[in-house]
Amino acid sequence: MTTQKLETQFIHATGVDRETGAVNVPLYLSSTYHQESFDEFGPFDYSRSGNPTRLKLEETIAKLENGTRGFAFSSGMAAISSAFMLLSAGDHVLVSKDVYGGTYRFVTEVLNKFQIDYTFVNMTDLSEMAEAIRPNTKVIYLETPSNPVMNITDIEIAAKLAKANDCLTFVDNTFMTPLYQNPLNLGADLVLHSATKFLSGHSDIIAGLAVTKDAELGTRLGFIQNTFGSVLGAQDAYTLIQGIKTLGARLKQSSASARIIADYLHSHPAIEEVYYPGFRFHPGYPIHERQATGAGAVLSFRLADKEAARTFVESLQIPLFAVSLGAVESILSYPATMSHASMPKEERDKRGITDGLLRLSVGLEHTDDLLEDLEQALQKVRQQTGNAPSLL
Repeated sequence: MTTQKLETQFIHATGVDRETGAVNVPLYLSSTYHQESFDEFGPFDYSRSGNPTRLKLEETIAKLENGTRGFAFSSGMAAISSAFMLLSAGDHVLVSKDVYGGTYRFVTEVLNKFQIDYTFVNMTDLSEMAEAIRPNTKVIYLETPSNPVMNITDIEIAAKLAKANDCLTFVDNTFMTPLYQNPLNLGADLVLHSATKFLSGHSDIIAGLAVTKDAELGTRLGFIQNTFGSVLGAQDAYTLIQGIKTLGARLKQSSASARIIADYLHSHPAIEEVYYPGFRFHPGYPIHERQATGAGAVLSFRLADKEAARTFVESLQIPLFAVSLGAVESILSYPATMSHASMPKEERDKRGITDGLLRLSVGLEHTDDLLEDLEQALQKVRQQTGNAPSLL
């Protein structure tokens, strides 16, 4: 059989239960496991170290990302934090300038306590990245598209630069998922997901996933996972497996709607700018088109100021106004006080995260309903300065 498409793998990667033929992975709600031998333990002994349900999930994400080992954590930040714990005192790390706020907080307020230095870099500028590498740089950490202004980093070039300087490349792939982007295929060493988002897709669990390219790095991360113990519980692992099965259908529909909404917002006079990697004029579009197969379902847009953003948010009826993204429900977020609240205002401003910026994760609602809702909310915004005709 030829290599199966990802949409097929999402559904069948876990296989059926060999003992019973069950089409769903069994849920093993057990903290410990009886050992038949005094001298030799079985494959499972304590669920912090391994659980059969979690193992199926970990094997699945490793297969989907074309890696050697997968790891399931209790949150996306647990996965990211554990990956950074592969570093040692005296090491240095390069991080995307406009990284997720939680990652920014960990790097600036936790890593330094372990004598690990860091530099934030505009990774769309490869020369700036190259110049920032030091003799003790051990990791280049990037998001692409970045959260929330969708900057694009060339993963393949970044990975080559890292290898030339004996560094590892870590990539947060939350926005694209394995459906649209496979960083390990492009030379990255470790890929990370906030699986709370698109992989789960139903706003019901908190989870993080990591996949390593080679076995040696997998062994090292496995030691960190077991030692820190921030593992994903069996029930959430089971739920996440179910979410992954529908990822292809969900993300394709959401992405199609996101494109229509991005075009609409781009043409609206109340919107100052739209950040969406599917636009041909989006900075980094040629790179994204080469390394990804879709633009995704997340976009950001900028209104004039905080009051305009407030009016817009309070006028909407369909999208949730909430933290997070990647769900069946459309979710509108205000990065300044949500995803990037831990980043000082002066740092947010440097990264284009202004007080008028909003991030929209498009869900599975009918596109026409979302457009009508956006239009009526934007009309309220325009009424602050004068009425305007509808664009729909």
